[in-house]
Amino acid sequence: MDATYGLTDEELRAQPTVYRDGLFSGKLVVVSGGGSGLGKAISALFARLGAGVVICGRNRERLDAAAEFLRGFGGTVMTHAMTIREPDEVTGLFDAVRSELGVPDVVINNAGGQFPQAALDFSPKGWRAVIDTNLNGSWYMMQTAARLWQAEGRGGSIVNVVADFWRGMPGIAHTAAARAGVAYLSKSVAVEWAPLGIRVNCVAPGCCETHAFGLYPPEGTATYWQANPLLRPGDAMDIAEACVYLCGSSGKFVTGEVLTVDGGQQLWGDPWPTGRPDWFASAFRPSAWDFSMP
Repeated sequence: MDATYGLTDEELRAQPTVYRDGLFSGKLVVVSGGGSGLGKAISALFARLGAGVVICGRNRERLDAAAEFLRGFGGTVMTHAMTIREPDEVTGLFDAVRSELGVPDVVINNAGGQFPQAALDFSPKGWRAVIDTNLNGSWYMMQTAARLWQAEGRGGSIVNVVADFWRGMPGIAHTAAARAGVAYLSKSVAVEWAPLGIRVNCVAPGCCETHAFGLYPPEGTATYWQANPLLRPGDAMDIAEACVYLCGSSGKFVTGEVLTVDGGQQLWGDPWPTGRPDWFASAFRPSAWDFSMP
């Protein structure tokens, strides 16, 4: 992993935001995958705005390090090591949060993962791992939160962090399938759960630079600077501010929506997590085109 990618803790603390101090005072926010990357940035912004924050994930050391940073904003921070792949562990998370801090107001489903690989090479185990985490795990979190809010007779807000899958995602097709499933699941339950006062939305990041860029081969990461017409990646705060928008009063009339934050990637761009194949690297160069009549 290349630690030179992404915002440092100091940069996360100093990044300007359009939101006022105290906007989420008295609110409790659960962020899955909150120990690093986009989840850590999302947690940091909610903490800066006065929320109590619960971060969960599989790596306890990473959670503890993130919690130490988040406590620097002065609010309550709770960690819970678990995996969203297991419904019993998800239930245990919400039981622990309710017991220690009360009922959360917001759930951010950020946890997920994938690996770059040609689709022909996916093994059943690799496929299941991505679907179990990105689709099934997100569902367990959504349903458990909704059942808790229903039992408490109160509403809440769910934001699922998905992906910019609108034109397909060659090189990580398994996550495209899972994230698209989450988006349309969200649209479905946004209608079912509206009478309960539960809003369900998604944020779809394009190529946004975090330390996870270092998990991809250099030839893959290099294409992220051609991923959109702005010719640069976004950053983690772009996604954090989108989540706050949907969960605050600014989003009170928004549900079942996918907010795409991608610098125009859904319209134009050429990201290849596995590295751009030779055919695609050359086939569309003007010098390769032959306009002669047969």
